[in-house]
Amino acid sequence: MAAMTGAASAGSPVDGVLATVTIGLSLVLALWALVAAVRHRPPDLVQSVGLGLLEVALLALTVLALVAVTGGERPGEPGAFFGYLVTLVCLPPLAWVLARMEPTRWGSAIVCAVCLVLPVVVVRLQQTWEVVGG
Repeated sequence: MAAMTGAASAGSPVDGVLATVTIGLSLVLALWALVAAVRHRPPDLVQSVGLGLLEVALLALTVLALVAVTGGERPGEPGAFFGYLVTLVCLPPLAWVLARMEPTRWGSAIVCAVCLVLPVVVVRLQQTWEVVGG
């Protein structure tokens, strides 16, 4: 089973260094926001910049996926794939808006929660692409 998964992910446009960087950045930002929330701190500049960088990385991942689709490649579950893709692009701006609306420690908690959800969505995005090879 592991051999089939490896073969399927070899051609995936959403699996690779960019996805790994995105997941890592999201987890680092989640930790930063968690520390801020525990210390009763509102969202700060680092969280805002981090969400911006995360959004840029997610947009790049989205562009790679869309280029692959327009080039003739197809995800295994197109409906779920595009749903996850839209969710990925929308979550960081949503987190930023909600955190700005809640300038207390709960704003930092919102950033933390969204940054913990994003890696799961990236992995699900990869899984929906890989279904073709399975």
